[in-house]
Amino acid sequence: MSRFIPMAILIVLCLLLLATQGCVVIEDGEVGVAKSFGSIADDPVDQGVHVQIPVARIIETWNIKLQELKETAQVPSSEGLIVGLDTSLLFRVLPEQAPQIRKTVGADYMQVLVIPYFRNAVRDVVSGYQVKNIYAEVGRKQIAAKIKEFLQENLEPRGIKVEDVLLRDVKLPDKFRDSIEAKLTAEQQVQQKEFMLEQARKDAEIEVARAEGAAKAQEIVRSTLSDSYLQYLWIKTLNENPNVIYVATEANLPIFKTAK
Repeated sequence: MSRFIPMAILIVLCLLLLATQGCVVIEDGEVGVAKSFGSIADDPVDQGVHVQIPVARIIETWNIKLQELKETAQVPSSEGLIVGLDTSLLFRVLPEQAPQIRKTVGADYMQVLVIPYFRNAVRDVVSGYQVKNIYAEVGRKQIAAKIKEFLQENLEPRGIKVEDVLLRDVKLPDKFRDSIEAKLTAEQQVQQKEFMLEQARKDAEIEVARAEGAAKAQEIVRSTLSDSYLQYLWIKTLNENPNVIYVATEANLPIFKTAK
């Protein structure tokens, strides 16, 4: 009876090993790479539950979702000035190419393949631009497009799909940044003075229009003040105000005086 105890313990240990390591689950956004006796299978393992046996069949789980690689680099411009760049690379592993990447590059493909190419692309592309173009929106878009094109040519044949390249931030040299700020300040001052000048012109036009209107009004009044019109106003005033006393003059012009 005692001889069967070690055998029973061994069987229990094997069952526990199969229960804990005998199955692997490949979820959505993942793909499996199977390895048997040190040889990597050419076809990827799809989503689902799969049995693995130590040494005989081991399945590695690979992420095929969209990934982001962030890099902060100090790169020289075409003038030799050092520019700080915060960049992002959006990429994913092609599921059908995962076994080939495992064979030719290894599981650490990020450090071996993606990061070196990304850093090299950023440095080579940016070095062909002047600082002012790197800072400008058009220049940043051109740089991102060229980096993306370079990475697509070098990474996609190896199984890495390049989705996009983003330039998140540009840190200019201190001297160049100060000169840009001074230029922007000067431009704002010029715009303010132009605004004030335009406002003064508008105010002057308004004053001229008012003066012209007043002059025309006075001219119209002078042209209509005849003796007959003055007599009409005199008679109208007498009718409207009984307290007004008329005093005759030699010139036959009315003098009005309010009665107390």
